[in-house]
Amino acid sequence: MATNVASKTFTLEEVAKHNKPGDLWVVVDAKVYNLSRFVDLHPGGASVLLDADVAGQDATEAFFGLHRHEVLLKPQYARLQIGVLDGAQSVVSEPEPGARSMIPYGEPTWLSDGYHSPYYRDSHRALQKATRILVDEFIYPDAQDREADGKRPSQSVIDKMAEVNLHAMRLGPGKHLKGRVLMNGIVTPEEFDYFHELVVTQEFVRCGARGYGDGLLAGKVIGLPPVLNFGSPSLQAKIVPDVLAGKKFICLAVSEAHAGSDVFGLQTHAVKSEDGKFWIVNGAKKWITNGTFADYFTTGCKTDEGFTVLLIERGEGVATKPIKTSYSSAAGTAYVTFDNVKVPVENTLGEDGGGIFVMLSNFNHERWVMCCSTARSQRSVVEECLKWANQRKVFGKPLIAQAVVRSKLASMIARCESVQHWLENITHQMNNMSYREQAQKLAGPIAFLKMYSTRCAQETAQDAVQIFGGRGITQSGMGKFIEHYHRVVPFDALLGGAEDVLADLGVRQAMRDMPKNARL
Repeated sequence: MATNVASKTFTLEEVAKHNKPGDLWVVVDAKVYNLSRFVDLHPGGASVLLDADVAGQDATEAFFGLHRHEVLLKPQYARLQIGVLDGAQSVVSEPEPGARSMIPYGEPTWLSDGYHSPYYRDSHRALQKATRILVDEFIYPDAQDREADGKRPSQSVIDKMAEVNLHAMRLGPGKHLKGRVLMNGIVTPEEFDYFHELVVTQEFVRCGARGYGDGLLAGKVIGLPPVLNFGSPSLQAKIVPDVLAGKKFICLAVSEAHAGSDVFGLQTHAVKSEDGKFWIVNGAKKWITNGTFADYFTTGCKTDEGFTVLLIERGEGVATKPIKTSYSSAAGTAYVTFDNVKVPVENTLGEDGGGIFVMLSNFNHERWVMCCSTARSQRSVVEECLKWANQRKVFGKPLIAQAVVRSKLASMIARCESVQHWLENITHQMNNMSYREQAQKLAGPIAFLKMYSTRCAQETAQDAVQIFGGRGITQSGMGKFIEHYHRVVPFDALLGGAEDVLADLGVRQAMRDMPKNARL
């Protein structure tokens, strides 16, 4: 707010004199606005201002019953402010970038004042703070713009993340971090663990833009690990640096129209050339995240030896086209076709016919990342609902006065907290197990957590829409984040394995360890 505007003060009696067409002032949150020329431009029509008993009045309650605070910050509306109300204090303030939420359950307990956790150290807290500042200042604005226009995340944001090695950190601890300066030295590569990765992942989710979130190189998170773990040294040297620098983009291309969770039902096939130097690949992939702008495709193929994974570079014979889904095209969801594509045999990831081991090693981490995301997104919805229930007036009382609303909020909070704490327990196990031990012991628990967290998310989305009413199905205004969440939450329930498939996997894993002599 400009100094000259802030220095002008008016009494409520002075404001009350300006209460008619052509001369209309209002007060919102201790700020005085001259809406005389804005009346006919009001999106809701002039009658909202002229006939709703707000002209010349303190319209704070009426305003926050209809609009988000961010509306007041838009330049076209901020310039309507002519002063402040004498003796009054603004109640609502825009949080500083990086600030923690003061809403109950708006943050996980480890970030809440007075609470303790055995899992997080000073480096986790410092990384969280720095990542949140970067998200608030650079990523969130781009997320809202790109979610609206459907374009891919801006390269300037990708570059900003690369400057502090966020792309590398999103892949978790490992050799790919060696020698890198992480977030300007806040955490060293040697001490970086899965809780650091959890922190980074959950901060990104606060953007409230699901399609953009996937467009922010989610394909790299699931497409690059097979290269890191199974690619030849020369292939890694060619691919990894540019991908982690945000100069090249990679995705995982496994799903097909005829084979979703059925990996062995793939129809994309590869055969060796006569000289044995190349694979010739033909087939199609569907629902490939980041596929429209990917330079590389970590691709599952059927070969004479079985299921094989190849790294295919965009070039002759590779074509992509966008798939329209219920979330933003910023994700780059693609239909990918391979037409006699020549792929050097050196681009084979793992053994010919050993693709299932390449993919299985990737599934646990992919699903765990999705659990991190859905846990945080549910918390954001809880925060939105608590704010709305506290400020929305119905039948002369705040919405929170309704017992049925408090009951819904109680269930939402319980689900949110249970998902986060189960997630932290599994993350602790990951920190204390070798990669092989994780594959042996955690496939079932992570599958269960993924299933449970997304079922919780869908229930929370439904409850949130009921709390927001019509606003919860409107893509702008008070309930825009609720509408968005309700619309896109099925993605979490399907990506990385459908809920029923994962539930069955969890039980089968448990039965594998069932004692032979167990009897009732």
